[in-house]
Amino acid sequence: MDLSEPIYDFLLVFLGLGLILGGLGVVLFTNPIYSAFSLGFLLVCISLFYILSNSYFVAAAQLLIYVGAINVLILFAVMFMNGSEDYKDFNLWTVGNGVTSLVCTSIFVLLITIILDTSWYGIIWTTKANQIIEQDLISNSQQLGIHLSTDFFLSFEFISIILLVALIGAIAVARQ
Repeated sequence: MDLSEPIYDFLLVFLGLGLILGGLGVVLFTNPIYSAFSLGFLLVCISLFYILSNSYFVAAAQLLIYVGAINVLILFAVMFMNGSEDYKDFNLWTVGNGVTSLVCTSIFVLLITIILDTSWYGIIWTTKANQIIEQDLISNSQQLGIHLSTDFFLSFEFISIILLVALIGAIAVARQ
């Protein structure tokens, strides 16, 4: 995308704010439907980040898979819940909440460790100058596959495990 630097910076800050607000909405909304819509907004902001970095294939895959399939599945699971009965027996702190907070905190620490240990200098961002060189060597999809299977293998698998746990949780909530 050929944008001037001030517009690019504005969009970057605007999308970053959208990510922060969407993440806070997912966690802080008490109504699960609002939380699921906030998750959809968050995933769309992530897709727009991919568009800003000229990764159109990843942006389309993000929209189709995560927003179009996974978020819709979560919305269906939330809508099948009977919300008025679930909040009557609400306890402030249980053993399950303690285990959940311990698991979430350890996942957060592991993600921060992965982010800090990743060498970000080896990433080739796609620009017009790089696209001409890349077309001669490898296509963008092949380069993406190479990066996901070598440099970002651990991060990619870790995120897939987090999404699997979220789907199992959505199914468990829907079955109650």
